[in-house]
Amino acid sequence: EWFCFQEKVSDVFPRQNPARFFILEQYLYSRTTSRYSVLNFLPLNLFEQFQRLANAYFLILLFLQLIPQISSLAWYTTVIPLMVVLSITAVKDAIDDMVKWLPGIKEDKWMNIQVGDIIKLKNNQPVTADMLLLSSSEPCGLTYIETAELDGETNLKVKQAISVTSDLEDNLGLLSAFDGKVRCESPNNKLDKFTGILTYKGKNYILDHDKLLLRGCIIRNTDWCYGLLVSLFHLGPDTKLMQNCGKSTFKRTHMDHLLNILVLWIFLFLGSMCFILAIGHGIWENKKGYYFQDFLPWKEYVSSSVVSAVLIFWSYFIILNTMVPISLYVSVEIIRLGNSYYINWDRKMFYAPKNTPAQARTTTLNEELGQVKYVFSDKTGTLTQNIMVFNKCSINGIFYGKGEGRRKKIRKERKGRKEEAL
Repeated sequence: EWFCFQEKVSDVFPRQNPARFFILEQYLYSRTTSRYSVLNFLPLNLFEQFQRLANAYFLILLFLQLIPQISSLAWYTTVIPLMVVLSITAVKDAIDDMVKWLPGIKEDKWMNIQVGDIIKLKNNQPVTADMLLLSSSEPCGLTYIETAELDGETNLKVKQAISVTSDLEDNLGLLSAFDGKVRCESPNNKLDKFTGILTYKGKNYILDHDKLLLRGCIIRNTDWCYGLLVSLFHLGPDTKLMQNCGKSTFKRTHMDHLLNILVLWIFLFLGSMCFILAIGHGIWENKKGYYFQDFLPWKEYVSSSVVSAVLIFWSYFIILNTMVPISLYVSVEIIRLGNSYYINWDRKMFYAPKNTPAQARTTTLNEELGQVKYVFSDKTGTLTQNIMVFNKCSINGIFYGKGEGRRKKIRKERKGRKEEAL
């Protein structure tokens, strides 16, 4: 059985900085990576939805309808459609969050993995946790991995297990009987550095980055390998992969910003109409309404035609609420949802060599695909000489650099020759 715990640093490394090591139990419950939780889903989702101007407008409209002096429609005429829109969007957001969370729920759940567990990985399987490589099917304990999700590189990298564990191969009896102690560094975001020590039969074996399989890697060209979870920073926000990820923010597409701008223009048009109608009402009340006082007297809170015009402005603001499309966002969400299914079903986007179909991981950013303005590329491989000199570049269709200058010079020379010939 494996024991993975923290000993007193001062006893083993009296000159080392104790801050580099940690007690594993401190990170026991750092497992959740979901955007929402049961407690914060309702307030957080409502906060995000009311950032849309149309939803905020109908919320303000609801409060205005609670004022009897200006209310021209019943309050439930706004509450019911607003609740329907918010509920549909909330259900969609909840499903999106669950889709991101469900892949981690397997026959053996990731969240149930404990320190000291030995996990077997097969070819083309993703590494589900940060783990110490023990043995593999390749000679000398070699394992080939793809780290495209970590650093964007598609070329395979090699990891090698230490000799004391690589000899165990896939013998489950030897693996389960192996007794050792592992100490490692505290969680950090350095993908190319790892410090740890394996103590076995009174001997210490240095562990470095070449012995570690990081979450996000994929096993390639290796039939199988075994890995040991050396600490609880293997899951959740404390993995090196998650440490390098920025804080999850609520993202809006260009379409959302455009819709907000269009709704804002609708607000301005609505406000101008209400203002014109209120002025007309005030003028009419001042000139003609006086003769109808015996039949239609003013309310006790209306003292003049100006007050009546101010109140009627908000009444028109409520009556003309149909100008603001409350179902616009729901229609857009339904279109995005259908588009995400088309992406998943698109056979032309299926990558046969790795048996990988296209997968829309979110239904809110589909229209952002292909919106590329600038492409930066660098040379991969070995440089003939370690000298890199700027040659030229193209910005907005205009070329800059020495190469373009020579072209212009050649063009001028050719043009001069033609003029001389003429």
